[in-house]
Amino acid sequence: MSIQESIRIVPKGDIALVEWDLVGEKVNKLSTPVMTRFREVLEELNRSNFKVAIMVSRKSSIFIAGADIEEIKSLKTREAFMPSLKAAHEVFNLLEDLKMPVIAAIHGACLGGGCEMILACDYRIATEDGATRIGLPETKLGIIPGFGGCVRLPRTIGLQASLDIILQGKSVDGVKAFKLGLVDQVVHPSILEGQAMKFAEELIKEGRLAKRKKLYKPKTIAAKLMESSLVRPKIFSEARKMTLKATNGHYPAPLKAIDVIKKTYGIDSTTASGREKALAIEVDHFCDVAVTDVSKNLINVFFMMEGVKKKTGVSGDVKPHPVKRIGVLGAGTMGGGVAYVAADKGIEVRLKDINNGALAIGFAHARDLWDKLVKKKKLNSYDFTRKMSLITGGLDFAGFGTLDVVIEAIVEDMKIKQKVIAETAGKCKPDCIIATNTSSLSVSEMSKGHPHPENFVGMHFFNPVHKMPLVEVIRGEKTSDVAVATIFDLAKKMGKLPVVVKDGPGFLVNRLLVPYLIEAAWLLEEGMSIEKVDKMYKEEFGMPMGPFALMDEVGIDVSIKVAKIFHESLGDRIMIPPVMMKLKETDRLGKKNKKGFYLYDDRGKSLGVDEKVYSELGLGEPTNKLSSKECINRGVYNMISEAALILFEERIVETPEEVDLGMITGTGFPPFRGGLLRYADTVGTQAIADELEVYATQYGIRFKPSTPLRNMAKTNRTFY
Repeated sequence: MSIQESIRIVPKGDIALVEWDLVGEKVNKLSTPVMTRFREVLEELNRSNFKVAIMVSRKSSIFIAGADIEEIKSLKTREAFMPSLKAAHEVFNLLEDLKMPVIAAIHGACLGGGCEMILACDYRIATEDGATRIGLPETKLGIIPGFGGCVRLPRTIGLQASLDIILQGKSVDGVKAFKLGLVDQVVHPSILEGQAMKFAEELIKEGRLAKRKKLYKPKTIAAKLMESSLVRPKIFSEARKMTLKATNGHYPAPLKAIDVIKKTYGIDSTTASGREKALAIEVDHFCDVAVTDVSKNLINVFFMMEGVKKKTGVSGDVKPHPVKRIGVLGAGTMGGGVAYVAADKGIEVRLKDINNGALAIGFAHARDLWDKLVKKKKLNSYDFTRKMSLITGGLDFAGFGTLDVVIEAIVEDMKIKQKVIAETAGKCKPDCIIATNTSSLSVSEMSKGHPHPENFVGMHFFNPVHKMPLVEVIRGEKTSDVAVATIFDLAKKMGKLPVVVKDGPGFLVNRLLVPYLIEAAWLLEEGMSIEKVDKMYKEEFGMPMGPFALMDEVGIDVSIKVAKIFHESLGDRIMIPPVMMKLKETDRLGKKNKKGFYLYDDRGKSLGVDEKVYSELGLGEPTNKLSSKECINRGVYNMISEAALILFEERIVETPEEVDLGMITGTGFPPFRGGLLRYADTVGTQAIADELEVYATQYGIRFKPSTPLRNMAKTNRTFY
């Protein structure tokens, strides 16, 4: 089959059904060959006697997923982007100017270029199914809508709603799209095509065959005021201010999108000359951001995440066990979070704990998360009840004999875990896989409690479970490929991004994160203020929060405990500053008791740094004598040095992509930098190693570059 058969016209009397079904692809995407074929189809429609055309997808849950990201990634210069963008505008303008009205019948993902395509249609009908998502996610890739979205969306749904979608890269479901005026009807998936045909027949019967120029018309006085020339400058000013606050200026695409919309919103793009002028502005600004390192890095991150979907976690043709029912040992907030993400995807969950209080906490945590979705109208009461019914619990092992996987999430004590694992294995079927959610203990050592260690593996979730996308799948010395593949597959079914790691101190993420957190404590001891260090890392470098705020989030007691474990395992590379040991003697635990480096209210909101912490730790007033460059580099370069060691010597993971994926999804390492090791490549391994040598002379052996990093530095070799 050829590209011609991927988009085909199926005659239905006076109606042309235009079917999208890209051959050999799971999704419909707007690559250059597809756009060329679409132009041919549109030209054929213009020569035909059809009176109405309907666009419909034959993919099960995809309308059009967007432009071909591979093509965007491959283009490097403004000159390379210009022809593709102008060609796309010509095709969508041809669609908009087609002699007959066009109806888009939308089911499934309708994103990016797909959304821009339907905006060029006259009418839009969407399904109410959860699979239907309509939006413009381009800013998440460091670009802006470039196929007319910055021009056509605002004129369709108004200024405020379009800024909300474009700046945040949002998508909306069919019901929300209807409320916004983005679609004209919402129907059940089973009647989508029939309803589109019925609507087309009505247009023909009633003679409503003129092209429709749908323009946003505010319905209330307040909405009219927001669209007025008086208020419009304020809207753009506030949008810019909020964007800078959210991104600290590290992401140029949303700011460019604001500029485009500001320049084009007053242009009448329903006329040929106005449309040409507006689209030319969009093209120019698209090229500005598409050639940036930020865009290339974000696209690389996108492909890393997409790549996980194609992996099994093991090499060779190993089939994972099907998982329909799981058990969770240890309820509480963590167990409840695991139960929630599993049941939310239709997996039955059996919670077990040693007391009813813990079970109640687990159930309540899952219930509260779904309840929030109900209040936001993202979940109906029927689905709420159905999902909750998938979670049951008790104090004994009732039902464990039918489970496919059991996830252990009890206290971090090796002997207790081994004992519970042995007991649990005896209550389960022989091929049931038991996974531990440990964050720091050896999976290989723990497996000694299991009579069949090949069926034992690590499955480390990050807290809060419902928000953090990463799951570390930890292979012990005797863990089988089947166990790894099964847990890897289960993590994906739960909506997570799994990374397979070898058993070792801290596995991947904590192994790299702990030296960074400890270095922040050294900075504190050397006279840097808590607020200044956190601000440097957040605003200048782009971390989601600074190291002190993160220690409060994790728990200061937990941070100190893990630091001691690392020091025992890794020796001089992890030197604990005296200030951390003094912290242990205080009652500061962080967010969980509302008092850490910061103070917190009852809702967990920060009230600012607790200035008493300096005197309590025997420190004087902060001098802040160190530069932000040194403070940031001391933490980040240490992580890079450790990453080289675990990648090339210890083989905790196999590829730099796995390091970067783990750091981005497990710690929030700035995606715009592409990940820890892609960032290292931009700095250069020689420069990093040289600076670490200087720090080692000044501050001690913990900064000595790891052997793999020193070897790379000799020829300035890169990770990628």
